[in-house]
Amino acid sequence: MTGTVIRNTGSHYVVATDDSPSREINCKIKGNFRIKGIRTTNPVAVGDHVTIGPEGPDGVAFITAIAPRRNYIIRKASNLSKESHIIAANIDCAMLVATLAHPSTSTTFIDRFLATATAYNVPSLLVINKIDLLTEDDDRELLEAVEYLYSSIGYHVMKVSAKTGHGVDELREFLAGKITLLSGNSGVGKSTLINDIIPGLNLKTSEISTAHDTGMHTTTFSELFPLPGESGGAIIDTPGVRGFGTLEFDKYEVAHYFPELFEESKNCRFGNCTHTHEPGCAVLQALEEGRIAQSRYTSYLSILDDANEEKYRKGY
Repeated sequence: MTGTVIRNTGSHYVVATDDSPSREINCKIKGNFRIKGIRTTNPVAVGDHVTIGPEGPDGVAFITAIAPRRNYIIRKASNLSKESHIIAANIDCAMLVATLAHPSTSTTFIDRFLATATAYNVPSLLVINKIDLLTEDDDRELLEAVEYLYSSIGYHVMKVSAKTGHGVDELREFLAGKITLLSGNSGVGKSTLINDIIPGLNLKTSEISTAHDTGMHTTTFSELFPLPGESGGAIIDTPGVRGFGTLEFDKYEVAHYFPELFEESKNCRFGNCTHTHEPGCAVLQALEEGRIAQSRYTSYLSILDDANEEKYRKGY
């Protein structure tokens, strides 16, 4: 029997079967179940197409095989670990929900997410939520600056308010027919936005911590929710994350995942330029001339630091 993993709680999985009518079956994996060549904390991810064995007396079946993945996105499992966590598999779009106030999403987090999506060949979408809170002139100027920064690079940017409904219809139309991974920091309004996109879902939402201006986790595991309408598609909701650790990036390739750096790097004197100190570096010249944003270059350097193998060697 085959199906798609639609929920991952960490201890078990729920698989929606491919037969008609589809059934949801609780599944487990055997302790030694691993995918060759990938060290991950979760060998099976939401979005995986799997084969499952017969259900046992307790109604639980075992996942016996995973079909080849079209793509997947991973992040580092912990700050000082070389193991990865697969966020989702077989997706058409990686959607990052960010906010510029209450809480404020850092550009480094945004850039790390976008670079990772590019590295794994997944088209990305940046959604700026809670624009209803940006009432002051300075706030609106910041919104316009952030939108211009990413749209001028070539990223698709949408501005919405889950609270007022502004932009939600356009977002729903954009997502139709796609399997979309949805991610973001805690508190950016992911659950509220999904409730707007999928009426009647009623995911649990939570208020922002007034003491720290941060969100509290309401999504505790990854889950796939089908979109309404004939176009099909689905949203894969994921728990809010505070940081986005990158993994498996070669330091000479990191610039490939920053479109504007990659374009400028074609004019560098050396083919293996790291864009940090080399003479004749076109990226550093573009940075000095203001054609590359300082925030983007800072994010590039942070990923270069991730690629430094010395960072993960244990001290003795």
